[in-house]
Amino acid sequence: MHKIYFSLLLLIIVVVGLLHTFTPTDQLILHDIYRRASYFPIVVGALLFGVRGGVFLAVCTSIAFIPHLLHFYQLGPSAYLTELPEVILYLAAGLVTGAIAGKEKQLRIKYQALSEKLERSYKKLHQQTSTLVEAEEQLRASQKLSALGQLSASLAHEVKNPLASIRGAVEILADDFPPDHPKHEFAEILLKETSRLSSTVEEVLRFSRNQKPGPENPSLEPLGQVLDRVSTLLENNFRKKNITLKTNIPTREWQFPVDGNKMAQVFINLLLNGCEALEKDGTIEVGAEQNGNRIRIFFIDNGPGIPTAEQNTIFTPFYSTRKEGTGLGLAISSRIVESYGGTITVENRKRGKGAVFTVTLPARDQQLHQGVPA
Repeated sequence: MHKIYFSLLLLIIVVVGLLHTFTPTDQLILHDIYRRASYFPIVVGALLFGVRGGVFLAVCTSIAFIPHLLHFYQLGPSAYLTELPEVILYLAAGLVTGAIAGKEKQLRIKYQALSEKLERSYKKLHQQTSTLVEAEEQLRASQKLSALGQLSASLAHEVKNPLASIRGAVEILADDFPPDHPKHEFAEILLKETSRLSSTVEEVLRFSRNQKPGPENPSLEPLGQVLDRVSTLLENNFRKKNITLKTNIPTREWQFPVDGNKMAQVFINLLLNGCEALEKDGTIEVGAEQNGNRIRIFFIDNGPGIPTAEQNTIFTPFYSTRKEGTGLGLAISSRIVESYGGTITVENRKRGKGAVFTVTLPARDQQLHQGVPA
């Protein structure tokens, strides 16, 4: 592009020189216009190309001005000498303008370098600030976890003893309800839930100590059976808000083996979270999709959804949008699923209102699949 500009400026100098040459000397007004026009390529060239460009174009303009000087030389020294200073002014214009342009360019480069330095400093400061804020949040979370650990340790003993008593009482009462009795199912649920509650206390203790969830040898149950038990436990919660729970689990997915105690805790947290987010007459749908030896379980509600900014922090310990919330339910659920070798994610529904929690789990034992049609 600079070559094109330079060629155009040279062309203007040549044209002005030719106009000076072929215009009669008695047309003084035209010659004055040509002289003034000669400054244009010099000044523009100095601004674009600096001192060298300005001086070079001034020299070219002076050379193109020579035929005009020769015309005036024939008219006598007085006419000639009045035109000669124009050459000096051309050179001065190119030199001064080029020097100013060069100085301005140096300042521009200097300020640009300073601006880039400031931008780098700002980015570095922003990163350090983000790191500091994150460290402060981690410190606050650590302090809360420390307090939780102390509280959990003091409560664990008080909770476990009554649980043991409750379990013993339920076992005695269960003897009065043989397997064919209508209330036998509820006795079984009480036994399982006391065991799960005991495990939950242990889970909170592990969580507060930043330990991985246990146990090493899980109690495997079909997915559908765990969901049935959970829905029975939460039936009263759904009834209070007139919430409809729809379960659509295909046969193969229904038999998928999962850790009954741990996944029951996860499913209860997710369903309660959806129940609390919904207004009356809401709907929660539970579906599943198996791919090889992994399964994806979907919990879909038609509530207000979760803001995008909160989707990355919703599984953070102590993060809750409700005043009465502890911020531990989803955090513990996430820890359990991850220890199981799975993942838990959340996103808003692509069509309509609501949120979708997805739990992805690997199979622990394929024996539960035997005899089940694919």
